[in-house]
Amino acid sequence: MSSGKQDSASEAAAPMAAGARLEAMRRRVRLSRVAVLTAIAAGPVALCIAVSSAPTTVQAATPNKPTAVRTAAAAAEPGGYAQLFLSAWLRSSAGDETSAQARLAQSMAPDVDLPDPALGAHPAPQSVTAVRTAQRDGGVWSVTVAAQYADGAVRYYAVPVVVDGAGASFTVTGAPGVVAGPARVSVPKSPYGVSVPEGDLSSAVGEFLAAYLTDAGEVDRYLAPGVTLARVSPAPYTAVTVQRVSAVEEAAAAAKVPADGTKVRVLASVEARDAEGRWPLAYELTLRARSGRWEVAALESGTSREGGAR
Repeated sequence: MSSGKQDSASEAAAPMAAGARLEAMRRRVRLSRVAVLTAIAAGPVALCIAVSSAPTTVQAATPNKPTAVRTAAAAAEPGGYAQLFLSAWLRSSAGDETSAQARLAQSMAPDVDLPDPALGAHPAPQSVTAVRTAQRDGGVWSVTVAAQYADGAVRYYAVPVVVDGAGASFTVTGAPGVVAGPARVSVPKSPYGVSVPEGDLSSAVGEFLAAYLTDAGEVDRYLAPGVTLARVSPAPYTAVTVQRVSAVEEAAAAAKVPADGTKVRVLASVEARDAEGRWPLAYELTLRARSGRWEVAALESGTSREGGAR
């Protein structure tokens, strides 16, 4: 082939090769776009895989300042730790530092001395319960712990506890101090100010609670439509008797069952019996009128606002 023809062929091949490369690049871009769109539809994990496998390199802009990610640990409440320490401390003795209770107390509070009870001193408490916690600065807490004895006496102790920043480690930093117990708060006036006489409502309450707490009938027959409530199982009592019913609304004291849809809130004081004796109990209930009868719409006692009967 002559040199002129070779030059012409080379000149023609160059644009063809460039066009082929351009077309290949276009195909890769189209395939990448399809892969990314498919991954978006499939989910975030697939999107990450598609982006990492795409041939096109994309460099993300680096911010001038890094974004700080802060994870705040929930404040640990050391009431249980202080309760465990005080229980071991009260049951230990400086004259027997090798006992299990003494070793436990010293492991939780290395710098705290053990008590030295005299022979025949007050026995160990029957129960130890944390009743109040107060947080101070620097991860320091003061926990009030009650120790109850067999004779009914109660003694309160303030236990200082330090909690680390992660809320995972605790240490009792000083000896317990005997303090006054928490004062009783004034009780607000009860909203159940309407006395409910014997009648349809009190009978409905009594029959429902008998079914709920004993084997006397089925609970469902006393419930409003759409309400589900499981009975206590196994039944803890053999009989339940209504002593008093009080209500918030005046409609609860009406001689006749009011119009359908009327709701009342009541507090029922009952006496439950079993083989071991009689037990005074109280239940807060919401009842709804329907077809001339009262039906239980909610059992508030022992039920959170987010759960239970509706």
